[in-house]
Amino acid sequence: MRKSCIIFHISSLPSEYGIGKMGRHAFEFVDFLKQSGVKCWQILPLSPTSYGDSPYQSFSVNAGNPYFIDFEILEDDGLLEKSEYADIIWESDPDKVDYSIIYNNCFDVLRIAYSRFRMSKFPAYKKFCDKNKEWLDEYALFMALKSQNDGRAWYEWDKDTAMHKPKVIAELKKSLKKEIGFYKFIQFQFSRQWTALKAYANDNGIEIVGDIPIYCALDSVEAWADHRLFWFNRKRQPVCVAGCPPDSFSPTGQLWGNPLYDWEYHKKTGYKWWINRIKSASEIYDIVRIDHFRGFESYYAIPFGNEDATVGEWKKGPDYELFRMAEEQLGKLNIIAEDLGFITPEVREMLDKCGYPGMKVLQFGFSDGENEHLPHNFTTTNCFAYTGTHDNETLNGWVETLDKKSLKFTRKYLNVKKKSDIPMAVVRSAWGSVAEVAVAQMQDFLDSPKSARMNTPSTLGINWQFRTKSEQFTPELAKKIRRLNKIYNR
Repeated sequence: MRKSCIIFHISSLPSEYGIGKMGRHAFEFVDFLKQSGVKCWQILPLSPTSYGDSPYQSFSVNAGNPYFIDFEILEDDGLLEKSEYADIIWESDPDKVDYSIIYNNCFDVLRIAYSRFRMSKFPAYKKFCDKNKEWLDEYALFMALKSQNDGRAWYEWDKDTAMHKPKVIAELKKSLKKEIGFYKFIQFQFSRQWTALKAYANDNGIEIVGDIPIYCALDSVEAWADHRLFWFNRKRQPVCVAGCPPDSFSPTGQLWGNPLYDWEYHKKTGYKWWINRIKSASEIYDIVRIDHFRGFESYYAIPFGNEDATVGEWKKGPDYELFRMAEEQLGKLNIIAEDLGFITPEVREMLDKCGYPGMKVLQFGFSDGENEHLPHNFTTTNCFAYTGTHDNETLNGWVETLDKKSLKFTRKYLNVKKKSDIPMAVVRSAWGSVAEVAVAQMQDFLDSPKSARMNTPSTLGINWQFRTKSEQFTPELAKKIRRLNKIYNR
């Protein structure tokens, strides 16, 4: 079935409180998607953000972002009074998320709500804690310890705590019981609100496309609580970290800094941790996009401490075996493989065995007629055709980056004369392709400028800030998108 999809993270939803939330405006966006005839809503990882505000560098792969919890719903539950959150100044710029303001105020409001929380009034709380015990207990302790240590990374805590010594951990669980309860409360509220929003989307015929990063952050509960998962030395430091080798776009490569997995250990456990992770993601999303999918075939290892990615080596990953075992236990998986970057014949073979749809990104395509990202070269319907991803320019911004030769080719390919007509022509090209799903950023339907770009890889402090206003989601825009879907049978 041919479908269309819009990329639009929760953080970018309209909000009176500085950042998008899972309340009224999120439900209204679902209504907008339904009116537009869009069948899929793609979001970025829902995980809590840490330094740099990136949802791809999180304190936990399982937890939800506290910033997305809707205060109005908490008020309806009797946990907040309007003045306790509405009288706070939540933004410095109505067009951008100011994470420092959110960080400095959000937890204070949630603590007020927690002070009024009574388990007896929320019988689902115990069930939630029991179901998620495997990750929730350690996560809540980890966050309580971060709070106690002024937000410092776990490897800067006292040695016994950093090394996760069992006796010390048992004592900390007793002494920090109330603070641990606060972080469990946050996750319970997040889960309640997300479950309700996803159910509303599904009831309206819309699937949620979620996104999970392949790697964990170094400052994460996973790296602290179970060092066996990672390629660490005896001091619990990474031996090597993740990144990408130098190429024409980045002469020194990309140094991500995430700890790499100890794949031999994972193999011995039957890939239990990864299978549980995929299972969890499949429960909270309808379709799971796995970032940097090629890293399962082989991954680039950069010695820990290096300042860039110029020195490194490719090492073998678990390949298809992990996904074969996952499907044996979980059944057929609804996964999108982010198969961008340096793709070798071995990676192609793994992708073919998995059978998951890959990605085509039209912004990468306008070099010449042989480029695989141009629609006439798509060899299968089993793919998602993106005009651009969250890591790319808005289409308006992308047009500005084209050199004379590329611009000339783009105009000829799309059969347009005006530069201003190129963005929507690119959207039509994706929608008209054979790809099963055509995807565009919300920015490109809103005709947003380059300043609305969600993320510029390898930069800090300027990303993840894009916001919208309610008045932008007009009935006229919904009709325009609906017409596009109807023309191209999506």
